[in-house]
Amino acid sequence: MSRILLIEDSAAISQPLSFLLRREGYTVDVVDDGAQAVPTFEQTNPDLILLDLMLPNVPGIEICRQVRAQSSVPILMLTAKNSETDIVVGLEAGADDYVTKPYSSGELMARIRAALRRQRRGKPQEEASHLEANGITVDLDSHEVTVDGTQVYLPLKEFELLSFLLANAGRVLPRGRLLDQVWGSDYYGDSKTLDVHIKRVRAKIEPDPKHPRRIVTVRGLGYKFEEGEPDKVA
Repeated sequence: MSRILLIEDSAAISQPLSFLLRREGYTVDVVDDGAQAVPTFEQTNPDLILLDLMLPNVPGIEICRQVRAQSSVPILMLTAKNSETDIVVGLEAGADDYVTKPYSSGELMARIRAALRRQRRGKPQEEASHLEANGITVDLDSHEVTVDGTQVYLPLKEFELLSFLLANAGRVLPRGRLLDQVWGSDYYGDSKTLDVHIKRVRAKIEPDPKHPRRIVTVRGLGYKFEEGEPDKVA
């Protein structure tokens, strides 16, 4: 049984949401004060965190950073702030996903299930010798890539880029994080380099590169590797 920590100061939101989560079979702990968030996390060891950004005493961004410094637990941000800047800050602080208010219960539950599926895979894909999702298989040892069973060749940077996207399938990866991971934190070149490499990778793994279904652009944020057909939301 998965345990969820809901960090939300509005009872008008936390009460119906915690009821919904319990009805779906989850164990739920609720915190309404930012100062109690990290201590409660450390005590309850949840499988997933639902985190509001605007909290009393300690803001959600700071809570996210503190949790991420000690755990890889999935963090879904619930926020009324929907500007690109706010979302980028949340993702770069370590959040795995975000849901803007108001949201449908179907959408939220679908995202929770997807995050928990990724967490239950056990061994992190970054540590595995093989990565696999949505018809793509990457062998990290032999540097081989297969697309729907057919082997394709990718130069080193394209291979590293695809591997990192695949290892984080389902997560939105900010452009800065991709550049740091593949080109290094000391890279000061034009970020268009990333777009060019994405285009090249798409040309090799997408049935229709002009309408990508595997590596998708999240406008204003970055890129995401789709795990497969998205959950249908009520």
